[in-house]
Amino acid sequence: MKRPIATLTRTNEILTEYGLSAKKNFGQNFIIDPTVVEKIAKNALLDKETAVIEIGPGIGALSEQLAKYAKTVISYEIDTDLIEVLSHVLKEVENVEIIHQDFLTVDLNEIVKNLRKTHKKVVLCSNLPYYITTSILLKVFQCEEKIEAITVMMQKEVADHFFLQPQSRDYGAINIIMESGFAVERVMKIPRTVFDPKPNVESAVLRFTAKENRAPSRNRERFFELVKACFKQRRKSLLNNYENYLHDREMAKKILVAANLDTSLRAEALSLEQFLNLFEAEMNERERYEK
Repeated sequence: MKRPIATLTRTNEILTEYGLSAKKNFGQNFIIDPTVVEKIAKNALLDKETAVIEIGPGIGALSEQLAKYAKTVISYEIDTDLIEVLSHVLKEVENVEIIHQDFLTVDLNEIVKNLRKTHKKVVLCSNLPYYITTSILLKVFQCEEKIEAITVMMQKEVADHFFLQPQSRDYGAINIIMESGFAVERVMKIPRTVFDPKPNVESAVLRFTAKENRAPSRNRERFFELVKACFKQRRKSLLNNYENYLHDREMAKKILVAANLDTSLRAEALSLEQFLNLFEAEMNERERYEK
């Protein structure tokens, strides 16, 4: 039986064969414990009717496991040097497609929409490149097409941020955007020792599961714009940030009052429900203005 990719000996063999090593600029750390990638795959809510999107497959350690449980694996890899490696090590795995593209440039809505034509559900599972974890998750959370689950490994410190509550210093736009569509849970902690080379930080795997009813039910893109605008300058008050967003101070005050919000608050003090009230008040005001 062929050894799993996620072992130290197999990883070293592959890297040596292609004259490669981990690239810091792409945040590459290769998993060398097969039980870890197998557990991640098993927690990704996969079945033989599921399409799974993977970001940054590296040398294919997680891809190999995902393929065992899903109908299709679509893996996006930015590193040109790894495309040939992946094509070789996964050549016998027929349900994995490797795409040489920066995931942040893809039209995720279109991809998910097309996958749904031939698959019962679509999920995302990845050992995320740590240096762009937040950017990737923001993109995925804002996808209009439904993604049933997102199971991802990330830096533990970043993972902890998704459990913050309003009033916390680091509570931010991504917390509100995530909560509007997903529930989050911890899957497992990952020690530094399962990677080669060993990163300087501990890691964790989280699973975000899509809520039955995402909020708001209309104009979600505009809602996300509002949330991000309110957090744009964290040291400024909600009124000041909202005024800059609307380009109208009196209108900003009027809408905040209609939403029963203290204008002196900062964005991190607001819950998802309060942001939804603010958005509804703004939509009502826009409708009155347009009439």
